Amino acid sequence: MIERLRARARSLNVTLWTLIVPPTVWAAHFLFSYLWAAIRCAKTGSFSTAPGVFWACTILALLVILASGWIARVQSRTPGDHPPHEEGTETDRLRFLAYATMLLAGLSFVGVLFTAAPVLFLSDCR
Repeated sequence: MIERLRARARSLNVTLWTLIVPPTVWAAHFLFSYLWAAIRCAKTGSFSTAPGVFWACTILALLVILASGWIARVQSRTPGDHPPHEEGTETDRLRFLAYATMLLAGLSFVGVLFTAAPVLFLSDCR
Protein backbone atom coordinates (compact mmCIF):
# COMPACT_ATOMS: atom_id res chain seq x y z
CA MET A 1 0.00 0.00 0.00
CA ILE A 2 2.83 2.41 0.82
CA GLU A 3 4.45 1.69 -2.52
CA ARG A 4 1.16 2.52 -4.26
CA LEU A 5 1.03 5.84 -2.39
CA ARG A 6 4.63 6.60 -3.34
CA ALA A 7 3.93 5.78 -6.97
CA ARG A 8 0.85 8.03 -6.88
CA ALA A 9 2.89 10.84 -5.27
CA ARG A 10 5.58 10.53 -7.96
CA SER A 11 2.96 10.74 -10.68
CA LEU A 12 1.55 14.07 -9.45
CA ASN A 13 2.69 17.20 -11.23
CA VAL A 14 4.59 19.68 -9.10
CA THR A 15 3.95 23.28 -10.04
CA LEU A 16 4.13 26.62 -8.32
CA TRP A 17 0.56 25.99 -7.18
CA THR A 18 1.66 23.00 -5.12
CA LEU A 19 4.48 25.11 -3.70
CA ILE A 20 2.03 27.52 -2.10
CA VAL A 21 -0.22 24.90 -0.47
CA PRO A 22 1.62 24.71 2.91
CA PRO A 23 1.92 28.48 3.50
CA THR A 24 -1.67 28.99 2.36
CA VAL A 25 -2.91 26.43 4.88
CA TRP A 26 -0.79 28.13 7.55
CA ALA A 27 -2.25 31.53 6.65
CA ALA A 28 -5.80 30.17 6.68
CA HIS A 29 -5.20 28.58 10.08
CA PHE A 30 -3.69 31.83 11.35
CA LEU A 31 -6.76 33.79 10.22
CA PHE A 32 -9.11 31.19 11.69
CA SER A 33 -7.20 31.22 14.99
CA TYR A 34 -7.45 34.95 15.42
CA LEU A 35 -11.10 35.06 14.45
CA TRP A 36 -11.87 32.16 16.80
CA ALA A 37 -9.97 33.86 19.65
CA ALA A 38 -11.73 37.19 19.05
CA ILE A 39 -15.16 35.57 19.08
CA ARG A 40 -14.37 33.45 22.17
CA CYS A 41 -12.98 36.43 24.06
CA ALA A 42 -15.92 38.66 23.13
CA LYS A 43 -18.55 36.08 24.10
CA THR A 44 -17.08 34.27 27.10
CA GLY A 45 -13.77 35.88 28.03
CA SER A 46 -11.90 32.59 27.90
CA PHE A 47 -10.44 30.13 25.41
CA SER A 48 -11.44 27.05 27.36
CA THR A 49 -15.17 27.11 26.57
CA ALA A 50 -15.13 25.45 23.12
CA PRO A 51 -11.63 24.44 22.05
CA GLY A 52 -12.81 21.30 20.24
CA VAL A 53 -13.50 23.15 17.00
CA PHE A 54 -10.16 24.92 17.24
CA TRP A 55 -8.21 21.71 17.81
CA ALA A 56 -10.05 19.93 15.00
CA CYS A 57 -9.11 22.70 12.56
CA THR A 58 -5.53 22.71 13.86
CA ILE A 59 -5.19 18.96 13.36
CA LEU A 60 -6.71 19.23 9.88
CA ALA A 61 -4.24 21.98 8.94
CA LEU A 62 -1.32 19.92 10.27
CA LEU A 63 -2.47 16.85 8.32
CA VAL A 64 -2.76 18.80 5.07
CA ILE A 65 0.72 20.25 5.59
CA LEU A 66 2.14 16.83 6.44
CA ALA A 67 0.58 15.30 3.33
CA SER A 68 1.99 18.09 1.17
CA GLY A 69 5.43 17.68 2.73
CA TRP A 70 5.36 13.90 2.31
CA ILE A 71 4.41 14.18 -1.37
CA ALA A 72 7.19 16.73 -1.86
CA ARG A 73 9.67 14.44 -0.08
CA VAL A 74 8.79 11.53 -2.34
CA GLN A 75 9.09 13.71 -5.44
CA SER A 76 12.38 15.28 -4.34
CA ARG A 77 13.90 11.80 -4.25
CA THR A 78 13.22 11.25 -7.97
CA PRO A 79 16.29 9.58 -9.47
CA GLY A 80 18.50 11.84 -11.54
CA ASP A 81 21.62 13.96 -11.37
CA HIS A 82 23.07 14.99 -8.03
CA PRO A 83 22.54 18.52 -6.68
CA PRO A 84 22.79 21.32 -7.58
CA HIS A 85 19.74 21.03 -9.77
CA GLU A 86 20.68 23.82 -12.14
CA GLU A 87 20.09 22.16 -15.48
CA GLY A 88 17.00 23.05 -17.48
CA THR A 89 15.62 19.51 -17.46
CA GLU A 90 12.14 18.57 -16.31
CA THR A 91 13.54 16.28 -13.61
CA ASP A 92 15.72 19.03 -12.11
CA ARG A 93 12.76 21.42 -12.11
CA LEU A 94 10.59 18.82 -10.40
CA ARG A 95 13.20 18.09 -7.75
CA PHE A 96 13.86 21.77 -7.06
CA LEU A 97 10.16 22.61 -6.64
CA ALA A 98 9.62 19.50 -4.53
CA TYR A 99 12.54 20.38 -2.25
CA ALA A 100 11.29 23.96 -1.86
CA THR A 101 7.80 22.65 -1.09
CA MET A 102 9.23 20.28 1.51
CA LEU A 103 11.06 23.15 3.25
CA LEU A 104 7.94 25.34 3.18
CA ALA A 105 5.90 22.48 4.62
CA GLY A 106 8.32 22.22 7.54
CA LEU A 107 8.16 25.95 8.18
CA SER A 108 4.37 25.98 7.88
CA PHE A 109 4.03 23.03 10.27
CA VAL A 110 6.03 24.88 12.92
CA GLY A 111 4.02 28.05 12.21
CA VAL A 112 0.72 26.26 12.83
CA LEU A 113 2.08 24.83 16.08
CA PHE A 114 3.15 28.29 17.26
CA THR A 115 -0.21 29.75 16.25
CA ALA A 116 -2.01 27.09 18.31
CA ALA A 117 0.27 27.41 21.35
CA PRO A 118 -1.59 30.30 23.06
CA VAL A 119 -4.81 28.28 23.22
CA LEU A 120 -2.86 25.46 24.85
CA PHE A 121 -1.09 27.61 27.45
CA LEU A 122 -3.54 30.44 28.12
CA SER A 123 -6.97 30.05 29.62
CA ASP A 124 -8.33 33.60 29.67
CA CYS A 125 -8.15 36.59 27.37
CA ARG A 126 -6.48 39.07 29.68
